[in-house]
Amino acid sequence: MAPVVKLLARTPGIESLVCTTAQHRQMLDQVLDLFDIRPEIDLDLMRHDQSLAEITAAIFTNLDPVLTQLNPNWILVQGDTTTVMASALLAYYHRIHVGHVEAGLRTGDKWQPFPEEINRRVASVVTDLHFAPTEWSCQNLLREGIPARHIVVTGNPVIDALQSVASLPPTPEVLTLLRQIGINEPADPSQKKSGKRLVLITAHRRENFGKPLENICLAIRQLAESYGNRVQFVYPVHLNPNVQEPVYRLLGRTPNITLLQPLDYFPWVHLMKHATLVLTDSGGLQEEAPGLGVPVLVMREVTERPEAIEAGTARLVGVDTKRIVEEANRLLDDPQAHAAMATAINPYGDGHAAERIVKALLDFE
Repeated sequence: MAPVVKLLARTPGIESLVCTTAQHRQMLDQVLDLFDIRPEIDLDLMRHDQSLAEITAAIFTNLDPVLTQLNPNWILVQGDTTTVMASALLAYYHRIHVGHVEAGLRTGDKWQPFPEEINRRVASVVTDLHFAPTEWSCQNLLREGIPARHIVVTGNPVIDALQSVASLPPTPEVLTLLRQIGINEPADPSQKKSGKRLVLITAHRRENFGKPLENICLAIRQLAESYGNRVQFVYPVHLNPNVQEPVYRLLGRTPNITLLQPLDYFPWVHLMKHATLVLTDSGGLQEEAPGLGVPVLVMREVTERPEAIEAGTARLVGVDTKRIVEEANRLLDDPQAHAAMATAINPYGDGHAAERIVKALLDFE
């Protein structure tokens, strides 16, 4: 959302304010700092190990008086969090227009991803302008009866943000991190990077808690033992105890697996620039990694981003240990298979989504 926030702030005729719920405090603050965004309203609702019901109730209770006081013409929400769902409903209660950035993603399975699939569907019911990242997401909305005049295919501003951050030089802290995991950044950017190959991992989805996450960890350990010091596996581990416990228990003693605290966005982007492969159950990484030419194996049973699968930038591999290992082996051992995915065209935008979103807001009647 940062590119949209920055463009709104410098667009004549628009007064824009940033309100954060801080549903994910640690992840939020570092991104605000990176893009130099200072929220006018910070509800600061994050609590340790809070339930979905608790965060939903807190958003309703704390955001409601803000909307009463400000009474804006529009609320913009992005993605599929509980904050998106609750904010969109509150906007409806106050008869405020809703613009949904990254609208129209669907799996068709209300349990996967949980609770994000339903968050998106609820938000769509009350949204006035749907900013669909792709034609596929636009078609999902049309099938649900949303008028075409209320849908704009914009690309995803996550690609705008990715391009701006990837173009920045690495900081000394990032260079130190790269050296620690065996990647050497050349002094001359035109020279080829040296060092071992890098596989990046994220896995934290609620629907993967328990046995599915253990299967993922077993696959990673098997891969690491197979490749030894030729490949380094780097896994920034989500702070949720349901993730921390199995990951550190199953992967904590393998030499070429580096377990990190969750990374800020800036170093994460620069690690992706050096990666050979990304293994993930995340949503956004299915868009971001291909933007840097990195193949993605999606460790989920279904995805709300089938455009990546169709384009060949990502492959859905589920949570079966054997299949994850086989698909990763193929991309690590077969240069042609890797090149086919790495050079496929990313379907999620050209870096100008924010411009299309702001224009649509100004043109809305």
